[in-house]
Amino acid sequence: MKQPNIETQRLILRPFCDNDAPRIAELAGEKIIADMTANMPHPYEPSMAIEWISTHQSAFEQKLAVVYAITIKGDNRIIGSVSFPQLGKGEGTLGYWLGVPFWGSGFAFEAAKGLIEYCKANLGLRIVHAVHFTENTRSQSVIEKLRIPFFEETTHLVKGAQCPVRVYKGDV
Repeated sequence: MKQPNIETQRLILRPFCDNDAPRIAELAGEKIIADMTANMPHPYEPSMAIEWISTHQSAFEQKLAVVYAITIKGDNRIIGSVSFPQLGKGEGTLGYWLGVPFWGSGFAFEAAKGLIEYCKANLGLRIVHAVHFTENTRSQSVIEKLRIPFFEETTHLVKGAQCPVRVYKGDV
């Protein structure tokens, strides 16, 4: 089964392709992106992006994960990513990042909302988990706008260090 595009008011969520690798490396390679995500390497090389992209289709077919490129309608260049990198038994862990030039425009919320609606309708999603570093107030804002209930504050082992995080979990 081919992963379909998802259309929102301003965005097209589409599968990544190998041609996106340089753009992924450019946007995701900014240190602030790596600092605000649990598993984004820095520096980020195009070869890493190609390797990552190569995992998407089989994970989608097995319903273990779903990963989308975020693009603005009328412009096929990616501005970020939205995903459920962990998906199963009706539960998914939400993940997303946006290139710095696209922060503050509501794109992360719009993309996440579109992906949640798609997964609820097509992949049996019932419960969404979301986690952000405590100091990442931008991510906190996205999660709160999605109305995912706060669950707990804890720490997670990230890149070799215990980091304070806020965890959210709730029905969609």
